[in-house]
Amino acid sequence: CSQSCKGERMVYKDYKFRDLTIEELKNVNKTYPNFTFSMNTYTFKDGSQKDLLNFSGTVPVKYGNSYNIPIHLWILDSHPFAPPICFLKPTVNMGISVGKHVDAHGRIYLPYLQNWSHPKSTVTGLIKEMIAKFEEELPLYSLSPSDAARQSELLSYIAKITEGVDVFIYLFVINEGCFNKITVVGAGDLGIACVLAVAAKGAADKVVLLDLSEGAAKGGTMDLEIFALPNVEISKDFSASADSKVVVLTVNSLGNAQTYLDVIQSNVDLFRGIIPAISHYSQNTVLLVASHPVEVMTFVSWKLSAFPKSRVIGVGANLDTERFQYVLTNLLKAQMLAKDAWIIGEQGEDKVANQTEAMAACNSREKVANRAMEVLKGKGQRSWSIGLSVADLTDSILKDKRKVHSVSTLAKGCCNINSEVFLSLPCILGTNGVIEMVKLEEDPLVQEKLQSSAGSIHDLQQQLKL
Repeated sequence: CSQSCKGERMVYKDYKFRDLTIEELKNVNKTYPNFTFSMNTYTFKDGSQKDLLNFSGTVPVKYGNSYNIPIHLWILDSHPFAPPICFLKPTVNMGISVGKHVDAHGRIYLPYLQNWSHPKSTVTGLIKEMIAKFEEELPLYSLSPSDAARQSELLSYIAKITEGVDVFIYLFVINEGCFNKITVVGAGDLGIACVLAVAAKGAADKVVLLDLSEGAAKGGTMDLEIFALPNVEISKDFSASADSKVVVLTVNSLGNAQTYLDVIQSNVDLFRGIIPAISHYSQNTVLLVASHPVEVMTFVSWKLSAFPKSRVIGVGANLDTERFQYVLTNLLKAQMLAKDAWIIGEQGEDKVANQTEAMAACNSREKVANRAMEVLKGKGQRSWSIGLSVADLTDSILKDKRKVHSVSTLAKGCCNINSEVFLSLPCILGTNGVIEMVKLEEDPLVQEKLQSSAGSIHDLQQQLKL
């Protein structure tokens, strides 16, 4: 018997418009023959359950490459006068990319569903819009091997205890969807900006704000508690940070230090009480440092954590680089130059523009780069702009995007630098932090500036008490 015939037998008498539903099923089968149909128990948010017809299959999506995106559609018993309930159905090696059309549970939201109206609206029309939206924003990404193994074990366990029930739904009910957890340490303006930006980006399933200030919650922290955000937790206990994929450090000492060295030493003393605790509760995390001065505090975090250098990075010149590339692309129309151009080195006045060797032959690249730098002069780094940069970096790490960012990383061995210092250099970021450093153009002037920055930073570090 054909699939559609089997489907007809599956449509129970509880469906109010059985004939219309069967006709819809036939049309879907004709357009998407790879779909399978079944009757399964659907669990609603209130805990109630109902046996419903559902479609499972893949839809073709072009996003640079071609992808087959697995989806799962539940047909309500009032169909076609009510829209289907739609989910992604990722395999064990896929993670959900939360966006404007997909939530952390894989639930799909589209204008087509909101404006559903029979007979104008159909399941095949819905799938076509789904494909179009997914081609604008890919809804899935590849999990790291360790996360894939964890998800496989969980799926296997759930399969044993949920007969006839959609496993994917229960996966998120039991695990609360918290595969990607981020902790932000420090509840000042920068910390709160990072929380808001990360939450808005939708990369994390849970964001913990670790408030280390003394006394009752006040200011922005209190406001976060009043206007409770989904998936955001505020805590004063280090244990709340347990199993974080990324820990963002935003704390800065507000003591009465008299000299610049005293200010940095106060920050070092502060980190001595933070980094060991964070490292204890999240042994496999990536430390992302936004505290000042970022190069020195990233070095301090690396030393205190004893983590591999790949898992300790600073926000560095990521914001400057994104601004630089934006100006090149959108204002100066130098798309080819912008693709492989970064701001590198030390934060502040000593930063420098650089391109890869492949870009070295481009005519007038230096002139264009200088114009871009002139445009960017005077644009400071406010808390909210750094927060957006942090969200950008965490998104690349959590989703294993393998995207190039200019971040503070251990520069020893690069450009004849022999000391243990952190400088902003173009790095490919993934789940475990820095995967690879991008080779720079061999420009003597650039190397001289990097070596000068490395020397001054190293001299400063030598005066600190770790």
